[in-house]
Amino acid sequence: MRFPRLLGAAVVAVLAAGLPATAQAAEAGTPCPGVAARCVDGQLTDGTPYTFAKPARWNGAVLVDLDFAAGGLASPLTASLLDRGYAVGGTTRTITGWNIAKAIDNQAAALGRFETAFGHARYAIAEGRSMGGMVAAGVAQVHPGRFDAAIPMCGGLGGAVGQWNQKLDTVFTLKTLLFQDKALPVTGIPADVPGLQQQWVSAMTSAQTTAAGKARIALAAAIGQLPGWGLAADGSATPVPAGRDVDGVEQGMFLALAGGPLPYLGQAVSSRRAIEQVAGGNPSWNTGVDYARQLSMAAPGQQDVVRRLYERAGLDLRADLGRLAAEPRVHADPAAVRFLERGIVFTGDLRIPVLTVNGTGDQISTVAQQQSYGALVRQAGNESLLRQTYVQTAGHCTYTTGEQQGAIDRMLTRLRTGHWPDTAPRTMNALAAAADGVRGRYLPYAPPRFNRMYPAVGFAQNRFSFRQ
Repeated sequence: MRFPRLLGAAVVAVLAAGLPATAQAAEAGTPCPGVAARCVDGQLTDGTPYTFAKPARWNGAVLVDLDFAAGGLASPLTASLLDRGYAVGGTTRTITGWNIAKAIDNQAAALGRFETAFGHARYAIAEGRSMGGMVAAGVAQVHPGRFDAAIPMCGGLGGAVGQWNQKLDTVFTLKTLLFQDKALPVTGIPADVPGLQQQWVSAMTSAQTTAAGKARIALAAAIGQLPGWGLAADGSATPVPAGRDVDGVEQGMFLALAGGPLPYLGQAVSSRRAIEQVAGGNPSWNTGVDYARQLSMAAPGQQDVVRRLYERAGLDLRADLGRLAAEPRVHADPAAVRFLERGIVFTGDLRIPVLTVNGTGDQISTVAQQQSYGALVRQAGNESLLRQTYVQTAGHCTYTTGEQQGAIDRMLTRLRTGHWPDTAPRTMNALAAAADGVRGRYLPYAPPRFNRMYPAVGFAQNRFSFRQ
């Protein structure tokens, strides 16, 4: 059964005046720059900018995206969506940053501004990439009465707490095994973020020149469930390494950590600094974590690469795992954990359909987090409302226009019919090619079990406790 969505304030006002909503919407907004649509923009009560564009022949669906007001009008996807009759828009993250709870609420507020200008949307869909994907999934959980569906793409669906615990594991392993003698903080990130990012990348580049360094880089990447595939420095795709190609997989791990235009370590430094500032402390911990067990939860191919690289370097893997076990642990600030819990811990509580899209080679929103989200949805008995899809692409949110358009069109079909259409890779790839002429890269995929699932067991009303 479709969860009934509340009418927008504009519809209520228009109906009270005895005027049809379509007449009210016809003259709303101003011509959009560069696209055939009418636009409205402004600021929410907290100062967050919003922008929406509605085509003349509107299909009744509106997409609300965390990052749309930061240049979304100029994107090829926007042009494709408007051409197909979708209204598109949303906010920016400039004010909320890592205050994810506020960003989630802002999507509902922005939808209200759209409906005040253009009338009630038949289908309101929360959609976005990266942090926008996390926010879209949060909207589905928090505001099912305002939205009809959500399409999180490349989002951190392990939730803010789980995602940043896993990033701590990766950096902690590198620091312990490779950089004990270097001033490379794991938490408590200083103000000179660019300087620290460069120090981390330089240290990693040096470690990559030795057999021992490669072995320990691979171990850290496997513990952090990073892909063994990355982008070159210029952002171009590298070949997908064969599973038995030890050097190729390790090179991919290194590129995921320290190469390409958005290295994992660069984002781990900059976003952790931002989170620590807004949360008032460190929200991550590894007390009680068994890194030998974490390694055992990595993809089998990555475990094999680690073992073979350790043998090649003449290192003792058990000894290094023992060093990790003996290293003093990082403790979290409970108030900072509570802040991240509010924005957001996923519970699996779905009342509207959700379609996720994630790249198998995404180094920022690691693909194992999708397993955590799906497991919680199944545990809550809501699997009929979820479909999860995967795209064979390296890098963060590196989808084609057609791959994104195909997912959005599938969701609109789901909303119109009340039933899930086919979301198998063959169908998704055909839709992608039809949208922009480029063959889609959807594929069958089963992600590994997320090794820092939070909550690990049990939940109640999105409030959790942790023990250190």
